Amino acid sequence: MIEPVVNVDLAKEHGLTEEEYDRILKILGRVPTYTELGVFSVMWSEHCSYKNSIAVLKTLPRSGKNLLASAGEENAGLVDIGDGLAVAFKIESHNHPSAIEPYHGAATGVGGILRDVFTMGARPVAVLDSLRFGLPVDDKVRHILRGVVKGIGDYGNSYGVPTVGGEVYFAECYRDNPIVNAMAVGVIKIGQIARSQASGVGNPVLIVGSSTGRDGIHGATFASEEISDESETMRSAIQVGDPFTEKLLLEATLEAIRSESLVGLQDMGAAGIACSTSETSAKGHVGMVIDLDRVPKRERGMTAYELMLSESQERMLLVVKLGQEETVRRIYAKWDIHLEEIGRVTSGTALIAYHNGKKEVDVPAESLVLGGGAPVYSRESREPAYLSRLRSVDLNALPKPNDLGACLLQLLASPNIASKKWIYQQYDSMVRTNTIIQDGGDAAVVRLKDTQKALALTTDCNARYVYLNPRRGAQIAVAEAARNVACVGAKPIAITNCLNFGNPYDPEVFWQFKEAVAGIGDACRVFDTPVTGGNVSFYNEGPNGAIYPTPVIGMLGLIDDTAHALTIGFKNEGDAILLLGRLRGDVGGSEYLRVCHGLVAGDVPYLDLELESRLHALCVRLAELGLINSAHDVSEGGVATCIADCCLLSHGHLGARIKLNYKTRTDFQLFAEDQSVVVVSARANNVQGIEAVSSEFALPSLILGSVEPSQLDFDGFIRLPVETLAEEWEGALERAIERGTADASLHKLS
Repeated sequence: MIEPVVNVDLAKEHGLTEEEYDRILKILGRVPTYTELGVFSVMWSEHCSYKNSIAVLKTLPRSGKNLLASAGEENAGLVDIGDGLAVAFKIESHNHPSAIEPYHGAATGVGGILRDVFTMGARPVAVLDSLRFGLPVDDKVRHILRGVVKGIGDYGNSYGVPTVGGEVYFAECYRDNPIVNAMAVGVIKIGQIARSQASGVGNPVLIVGSSTGRDGIHGATFASEEISDESETMRSAIQVGDPFTEKLLLEATLEAIRSESLVGLQDMGAAGIACSTSETSAKGHVGMVIDLDRVPKRERGMTAYELMLSESQERMLLVVKLGQEETVRRIYAKWDIHLEEIGRVTSGTALIAYHNGKKEVDVPAESLVLGGGAPVYSRESREPAYLSRLRSVDLNALPKPNDLGACLLQLLASPNIASKKWIYQQYDSMVRTNTIIQDGGDAAVVRLKDTQKALALTTDCNARYVYLNPRRGAQIAVAEAARNVACVGAKPIAITNCLNFGNPYDPEVFWQFKEAVAGIGDACRVFDTPVTGGNVSFYNEGPNGAIYPTPVIGMLGLIDDTAHALTIGFKNEGDAILLLGRLRGDVGGSEYLRVCHGLVAGDVPYLDLELESRLHALCVRLAELGLINSAHDVSEGGVATCIADCCLLSHGHLGARIKLNYKTRTDFQLFAEDQSVVVVSARANNVQGIEAVSSEFALPSLILGSVEPSQLDFDGFIRLPVETLAEEWEGALERAIERGTADASLHKLS
């Protein structure tokens, strides 16, 4: 192969700016080789360097008393949960690959995040996913949706890790650019934590796992560009995963860590060998020399450029203690995983790579990485013009519906609220037999074997709120995630996040990003849930514009005793139904406005973070005392949908008789998505105790009514058999996907 001449024009073709190319010339003191230019282009891409976001991310609370690693320090966040155990968890995006190759894009997103967790030495115990698609009336959307769901299910099911929860939303803005965020959670003994840095001059560097091919080259660059009509040509940038190989890689790697033969290890994800070698070297403040001729290949004639940038899946980089090579080799051979020594740790700070006897790369490792020589920018920001227009809409002028029961049925049939059974039944949620709660609770609950403890896990973000009010919408995303784990009886302890936005060079998009990050920080400081790490995904745009700003929150909660875990469904006929918190009637940005009025407008619901924090503590305390039988937070669809959920998820479809104190319009009171509100049920003789504990937390509790047989009755305004609710709720999403039908208001979305 005749390599092209390296100059500023070629650099621009690689996604670098003229200023960045000049910076490379100054770092090297010469013109880079073609391979070096490729390495800089991927390592300085947004996906790897966070060059447009890191300055803002540093404003988040990224340390806490239970954190064993600061945000960004390791492959995943690490939280001490007591009893000598820690949890490693992280969420990342695979949006662009899933838009072009839905099945492989989603599958390899799961595989990559699992490797991030087990490279810490943690055994994965759960996967969650946060998904956004266009409207299911669209053939293209249904194709992407089916492929993504099957890719997630096939990889997780084959690998043997339960997919225990997540969320799915639909809006027109995600038609061309879906959001596919995967979260993995693992558990580790504190004494067996592995680190991702190289050290020890002379220590051998090994590559393990699958052979290297041409798939995935420039995947990191592809993730740092907008989706366009030309994106189909980037199909080769999308990796193909093999969950069976990854399962063997997991077992071999955990055994190698336990053997105490490793100095450090790193997943080969984005930017492949280029990233793993430079990051481990830079973290250890050492150099590294590698021989690309020794890299196992599955294609002939691969160049140094291709070998350094390939993102072939199921590969890892190991730094082994000198003299322990044979021990490590035996372990991986036992699991039928190929291993090859490709280099050594050196003194100095240079990353050097040879190919066919020729030095193709010789760069300071730190010049490539986040926090080292990679550029950092602060982009122009400007409040979007649409905000004042949408917030000024007079919602009280909207016509009042004649049939509130019909409105409730419409909401239950909305794909955003309807049962997601069509999706989650394709996932194995019970493998490893630790899943206590999956679809029956506000968060998934996974037991920790040989202890009384359990993890509560959820992903949350109402992107429509963030679109209408980025700062408060992001606060609500954190608040709802924390509220959801509290509703299953768990104390919220830490978050990871995946920040999905449009083009950061657009001042309005960057303003959304800055405001959303500020909102996340506001909430995390009040809730004492530090940010352990995560992912930024910019350039989520299609030909018709950007997605809603979508900062997905992955929340970790801890239950000290699994006997205290709570579910949503009502338990006993005659139980009292109570409201913790206060209804205000805030319908701005609600699913009710979207479904029943075809409108996305207004300001988002009011939120008091201090009150919200007290509500979390109250829910956990009531669960610990055994005073409540169920708990469910008010969110999409308001209190009417919340209580309908409690009926639908009860054994035998129990009903409810409810009496509200209507201080606003009846439809607003029923369907407003007021924050800091939870509906609980309890034995009648526990009501006085609930009221007393609520008073201790300075929170109101109100008796709404009681659990009744088979019918839901809101003061006569809505009176419907629960079976009628079930007919709309249980099959709506499947009907939309299989037949391309959905509620009529979907066509009116703004």
